[in-house]
Amino acid sequence: MNNRPEWTNEPDLASRRYGGTVMWATDELFAEKENLVNPWTPRHQPETFGSKGQLYDGWETRRHREPGDDRALVRLGIPGVPSGVVVDTAYFKGNYPPEVSVEACAVDGYPGPEELSEQDWTVLVDRAAVRGDAENFFAVDSGRRFTHVRLTMHPDGGVARLRVHGRAVPDPTLLDPAALDLAALENGGRIVGCSNMFYSSPDNMLAPGLAAHQAEGWETARRRDDGNDWAILRLAGEGVVRFADVDTGNLRGNAPGRFSLSGAVASDETDVPDSWFELLPRTRLQPDTRHRFAVPPEQEATHVRLDIFPDGGVARLRLHGGLSERGLRGLRARFGATSSR
Repeated sequence: MNNRPEWTNEPDLASRRYGGTVMWATDELFAEKENLVNPWTPRHQPETFGSKGQLYDGWETRRHREPGDDRALVRLGIPGVPSGVVVDTAYFKGNYPPEVSVEACAVDGYPGPEELSEQDWTVLVDRAAVRGDAENFFAVDSGRRFTHVRLTMHPDGGVARLRVHGRAVPDPTLLDPAALDLAALENGGRIVGCSNMFYSSPDNMLAPGLAAHQAEGWETARRRDDGNDWAILRLAGEGVVRFADVDTGNLRGNAPGRFSLSGAVASDETDVPDSWFELLPRTRLQPDTRHRFAVPPEQEATHVRLDIFPDGGVARLRLHGGLSERGLRGLRARFGATSSR
């Protein structure tokens, strides 16, 4: 049974896959700070020793002999509103920190570690006990948008991963509302429903860049009935889709045979529509191919439904277009409501 909190289904804003990076740490003698934001599940091979000890897929500091704590500073790959934090101590059994805390701040531009040390930090996770060799879940209810987080181990030890799950909230001043990818996670696009995600999450389709391998896209189980698989995404804002990129890269024996796109308009962004209009009819796809299609109708939508026939995988989905006036107002309102400036 999966007992993970529901908010862990939201994108990991700190992931290296989305551009997250560990900018600085007080110490990383035993294992590198950069491992904290690796997108894969932590790995371990016992009795593999380097010159400094057992090799770990995580961040590990030396034992303190004086008072003090260890800290790591992370720039989120996608700024947004955190819903929860995971401090994963996988394989750290006798060397995990007894307690941790997590703070966050929002800063314009690209400040360095010294500049960030002068910021006002908001507590996301107050000093809390953690278990070793386990995922430690902490729900967050700040409702504010952040660009950086800071993990503190009290006093030292090892953490395999720091996950910051939440909703992306882009800065409207850094977007061209007339020409953007309405589906992109970094622009506020989000999957709100799907038929199946047996192998991987449909959120992967909205990630930046190309998929490096098959697991970095969305892939469903094999269907043994007459139905088809689908995913519904909420666009960054109400807008008009003009071009659709459907990328089946790395999917050679499991690409869908065909796909279609439908659009809908919901009065509230939290609603899932039940009435759809056609954007693209059922269209053939090739394996391991980046496809681009012009979308003919100039019709506004808040949601898009991707149907694949009958099943399979899609590496990336891009929906290029422009925001409507209503969509731009909504994007600005979300940014203003969550801004911590």
